[in-house]
Amino acid sequence: MRPDRAVPPAFALLALLALLALLSGCASFEALRAPPPVQHNDNIPEDRDTVAAVFMAGTFQSMQHLSQAAPAEQAEIFASAREAYDRAPQGSAKLRYALMLATPGHPARDPTLARKLLRELAAQPESLQPLERAVTLVELSQLNTELEAKAENERLSQNGEARTERERSTATQRRLQAEMDENARLRKQLEDAQAKLDAIANIERNLSMRNSANEGGQP
Repeated sequence: MRPDRAVPPAFALLALLALLALLSGCASFEALRAPPPVQHNDNIPEDRDTVAAVFMAGTFQSMQHLSQAAPAEQAEIFASAREAYDRAPQGSAKLRYALMLATPGHPARDPTLARKLLRELAAQPESLQPLERAVTLVELSQLNTELEAKAENERLSQNGEARTERERSTATQRRLQAEMDENARLRKQLEDAQAKLDAIANIERNLSMRNSANEGGQP
C-alpha cells in the first residue's frame, strides 16, 4: 500500500463547504488560504456553523495548495498553520495544524504527529464545532488505516529480512559442514595412502635385511 494518499480524504467536502462560504459572503481567496481564528458565538448556532464552514473551506484550500505548491509556498503555508497552533494549541487551530501535517506532498508531512493531535481533539469534542468534529473523525480514520498498513508492511519486511538471514545462516552452515566432510574424506585418503607407503617401506626393509643375511651366510 502506498503510504501517502494522493488527495486528503477531507477534500471530498471541499466543494460543499466552499459553496457555503461563498453564500455566506464571508470568504475571499486570501481568507481561504489563511483563515483567521474562528470566533464562536454560543447564542447564534447558525452563525457558528457558517463560520466553521468558512474556516474549513479555507483549511481545505490551504491543504490543496500545500500538496501542489512550490517548496517556498509550501513552507509559508505550513509555517502559518504552525504559528497559529503555537499561539493557541487547541480547537480549530489545532485541527488546522493536524490537517496540514496529514496532507501529502510536502516535506514537513508527519502522519504520526497528525494522528496524535487528532486523537486529542477527538477526546475533547466540545472544543470543536460539529463539522470540525466530523472532519477530525474522518481524517483520523484515514490516518489509522495508513499507519496500520505501514506498520504491517514494516513487520512483514522485518520478518522477511529475518527469514532471509536464517536462510543465509543455514546455507553457510551447510557449506561449512560440506567443507568439513570433504576435509575429513581427504584426510582419510591421506592416512590410507600413508599406511600403504609405510607398508611398502616395511616390505622393502624386510627384503633388504633378508638379502643381506643371505649374502653373509655364503662361503
